[in-house]
Amino acid sequence: MRAMSQNTLGGPEVLTLVELDRPEPGPAEVLVRVHAAGVNPADWKVRTAGSHLGQPPFVLGWDVSGVVEEVGVGTTIHKPGDEVFGMLPFPFGNGAYAEYVTAPARTFARKPAAVDHTRAAAIPLAALTAWQALVDTAATRGGDRVLVHAAAGGVGHFAVQIAKARGAYVVGTASAAKHDFLRGLGADEVIDYRTEDFAEVARDMDVVVETMGGEYGPRSLRTLREGGVIVSLALSLLDPGLHAAAAERGIRSEAMLVEADHAGMRSLAALVEAGRLRPEIAAVVPLEDAAKAHELGESGGTTGKIVLTVTS
Repeated sequence: MRAMSQNTLGGPEVLTLVELDRPEPGPAEVLVRVHAAGVNPADWKVRTAGSHLGQPPFVLGWDVSGVVEEVGVGTTIHKPGDEVFGMLPFPFGNGAYAEYVTAPARTFARKPAAVDHTRAAAIPLAALTAWQALVDTAATRGGDRVLVHAAAGGVGHFAVQIAKARGAYVVGTASAAKHDFLRGLGADEVIDYRTEDFAEVARDMDVVVETMGGEYGPRSLRTLREGGVIVSLALSLLDPGLHAAAAERGIRSEAMLVEADHAGMRSLAALVEAGRLRPEIAAVVPLEDAAKAHELGESGGTTGKIVLTVTS
């Protein structure tokens, strides 16, 4: 099979198209023929600095949409020919930049018929992150006031839609050029972080989805009411004093990593089918041009997600 691999850590140029053996599904696993793979910031961070994956060579990527080719012993929820989408177990189950992947069957859910593979591949990691932050961690409900940072980004634009689907009042931070886009997703208020201090504008928030790290965490505490919750997704930039400062204000502070989640994927699929969740596609790039996709992503400022097409 074709795959984009790297033999060393470094810039986008280290990504190389190679031929690898097609994997075989083990017990309770499925083999999926990948039609499209989503690109996430985690991809270029690992490409550059490495991580739990150890030393190269390795194949990047966690977001997959494709068709089940084979099933392993004991697999009952998927059959060959099923169209599925999902996130390979993060942060260990990488390998989406390839024509085939194997993973536990419950990594995947049925792809919504309302979207093609390209759009489906844009959903899993970013939307699961938003779902687990808002629903599983913060228990967002109708009437809550939710602040989403970088609201036009990959995680952010899903968080806006999921919070609205939960009946929340949503405030997002973004540059002025992206305000109309966010209002189209349902945002009730949009703050231009370049010209306004969000900590002075947003008030009495119940939930903050903090994607930026650094000073955004401590400043976000000023927007929250007592009893509110801040969910930080920027673990590498998490202020060590944030939990203590939050506790002093009567605020719950959580630091979260996304997890593979069959139930979450099914919930996201239901929102897509109902027309309440749609991925915004920033660019679609062929697998062999993955380096260009990384260059685009690392340049910053993209709206929505970048997707690699793998199999037509």
